[in-house]
Amino acid sequence: MSDRQNIVVPLESYEPAEIFGDTPDPFGVAEWGITWRPKEHHVGIRAEPDGRLVAHAGLVVLPVSVGGRREDVVGLGGVAVAADRRGHGLARAVVDGALARARDLGPRLAILFCRPDVAGLYARLGWHPLEGPVEVEQPAGPTVMPLRTMWFPLHEGARGPEGAVRLHSLPM
Repeated sequence: MSDRQNIVVPLESYEPAEIFGDTPDPFGVAEWGITWRPKEHHVGIRAEPDGRLVAHAGLVVLPVSVGGRREDVVGLGGVAVAADRRGHGLARAVVDGALARARDLGPRLAILFCRPDVAGLYARLGWHPLEGPVEVEQPAGPTVMPLRTMWFPLHEGARGPEGAVRLHSLPM
C-alpha cells in the first residue's frame, strides 16, 4: 500500500454504509442503547483508483464540566476502517488526520468513547484512559456512559481531566 493511499482528506458528510455496507451495528455498540450526536467535521481516506472510502473519523466540539468547571472539548467518533483494509495503518492515519483538524477547533482536549476491546488500539495511538464515571446526556436524562472514555491532549502542556466529568450533550 503506498503512502498516497493514506492521504487523509476532509469529507462533506459520511454515512457508515460507505464503509460497512448495510451492517446493522457497524460499531458494535447497539447493546448499550445509547443515542449518539452526529459529528460536524469528517475526514477520511479514499482508496485508489476507485475512490472508495476506506477509513473515516468524525469530530464535534462539545461542552463539558470537569471538576465543576465548564469548557469545550473535541469529541472524536465514528472511527471506521473497511474490513479489507485493516492492519495497514489506516486507523492511525485517519485518527492523526482528525486530531490535526481538532487542533484547529480550539479546545485543549479531545475525548472519545470506545468499547473496552479497542481501548488498546487508542492507547497505542497516544490516548489515555479516563478513570471514573462520565455522565452524558440521553433523551431520558443524564446517564453514566457505559463505554470506556479516553482523552488526548490537543495542545502543548494540556493535561487530562481532573475531577468529575459531565458531557452536556449527547455523546459523539
